[in-house]
Amino acid sequence: MTAPPAAPVALARYREGDGIRLGLVAGDRIRPLDHQDLGASGLNEFLSDPDWDRLVALAASEGGDWMPLGEVTLTAPVEPRQVIQAGANYRQHVIELVAAGLTNTSDRTPEQAREFAATIMDDRAANGEPYFFIGLPAAVVGDDVPLVLPTYSEQHDWELELAVVIGREAFRVSREQATDHIAGYTIVNDITTRDLVFRQDMKEIGTDWYRSKNAPGFLPTGPFLVPAPYVDGGKLALTLDLNGDRMQDGNTDDLLFDISALVSGASQTMPLLPGDILLTGSPAGNGMHWRRFLREGDVMTGSIEGLGVQVVRCVAEAPPAPDRNVALAAGGTARS
Repeated sequence: MTAPPAAPVALARYREGDGIRLGLVAGDRIRPLDHQDLGASGLNEFLSDPDWDRLVALAASEGGDWMPLGEVTLTAPVEPRQVIQAGANYRQHVIELVAAGLTNTSDRTPEQAREFAATIMDDRAANGEPYFFIGLPAAVVGDDVPLVLPTYSEQHDWELELAVVIGREAFRVSREQATDHIAGYTIVNDITTRDLVFRQDMKEIGTDWYRSKNAPGFLPTGPFLVPAPYVDGGKLALTLDLNGDRMQDGNTDDLLFDISALVSGASQTMPLLPGDILLTGSPAGNGMHWRRFLREGDVMTGSIEGLGVQVVRCVAEAPPAPDRNVALAAGGTARS
């Protein structure tokens, strides 16, 4: 049974035959939404000027083809054209990372290293800018899709994150204006292949976020899009359990750059479009910290306060099919 969100209404997308329908969630039930119900031609068009009161009234009205939420298969609740990701954005997590490095490479005690790192982070928050990179919308899937672990690495890692869903287009907006451009929030698990993060062939090039974060299904998203009016994005508990063991346990009140700063910062370069998602960073407790990476059969249960629960199951990648040309070169027989 899918745990419903806390808000009076939310949006979800669910599978219907070979297609996907947009649905309205209220409590433990869901009903399809058509263009007339939305007052818009589609999801992103609705998000460009969301009328949540319209959907609250629809949920309270009689009629509608309501179904139990547990009887449908939910998939990713968004259709982003752009995915923007913020890195190194949980203050305490970054302090611990910096302090660990300083402890190993200097004569500072752990306490001195943490104090020094905290000073650096506070100065960055006051005078610096968020760190962004981009993801591929094609990597966005629902938790109904198993996470296939590519065979080219054994270091696939989890990073649970709060994701902002953009509403009205945002281009070069101020921090004060930023919240006017947020339609809602959802859950994303930003899967990362750790041994591909840094280039080995030429270390001067630096990070390679394309290869390390954008394999098929590496952005499990949802299951709900919860309206912004019902969410205090600046103070949300988030946890990730691996096979029932707590791995991540954080709160968005530890964000180095808050949500308004992130939306404003990301909008300075490229317009953020309705339906785009902006990932806000991940707290401590990923696989790199635990020295334990994802394996076949693992189950990740991610939860963000008020946004529901996401369950991602890991499977091994199937071996590649035999190469017909290689078989022929080795003396095999072709079949017509």
